[in-house]
Amino acid sequence: MRHITTHDAPATGLRGIGDTSWHTRGTCHGMDVEDAEAVFFPGPRDHEEIAEAKELCGWCPVRRECLDFALENVLKEGVWAGMTEAERRPLHDNLHQRLDYRRVTAFFQGRNVHLTEAERQVVIDHAYVRGWRPDRLAAALQISHKHARDVLRQAANKVLDRDRNYGVPRPKKKRKKTSKAKDIPTPTAPGTQQPASRPAASAPAHAALGKAA
Repeated sequence: MRHITTHDAPATGLRGIGDTSWHTRGTCHGMDVEDAEAVFFPGPRDHEEIAEAKELCGWCPVRRECLDFALENVLKEGVWAGMTEAERRPLHDNLHQRLDYRRVTAFFQGRNVHLTEAERQVVIDHAYVRGWRPDRLAAALQISHKHARDVLRQAANKVLDRDRNYGVPRPKKKRKKTSKAKDIPTPTAPGTQQPASRPAASAPAHAALGKAA
């Protein structure tokens, strides 16, 4: 589920796997170890410590990175990103269903980001549409070549079933521009009369060749 990070990949604002550089920008950075232990790992009834932790997290600029770190590393104890254990429990239970398209985009940009099962399936579908070969997908997701071939075949069957049930969308036909008729009279100002066209005088069929004898 990982992609080798390239040095020229654009930044997306998402934390990469194993990246802890965001720690230094946290509000809790530099706190005494014992104080941090008491504030961010309180008991379920230590309401004052919980309120203090939430207040500190409210000013923190890296709350999203903190929450992602706790979810992706299954850290169910303590206060992370201003959320207690009970508040994070639904997020832990439904993490496999998270679908963040920013992560899918970051994956195709070469970022080494965490992907859930739902995000991984979207990556596979888009990889098939982009024409990826099994060896490329296997290296990107770090799976076997056979597994990559099987999931690409499943993605192809999904597209085939979709086209069979809903039809293949046809491109819209462009309307041809109708050319204006050449014999359309030009409009005239009201009150003016157009000159009547005179019929052309026909020439005599035969001219006189001479006097009769």
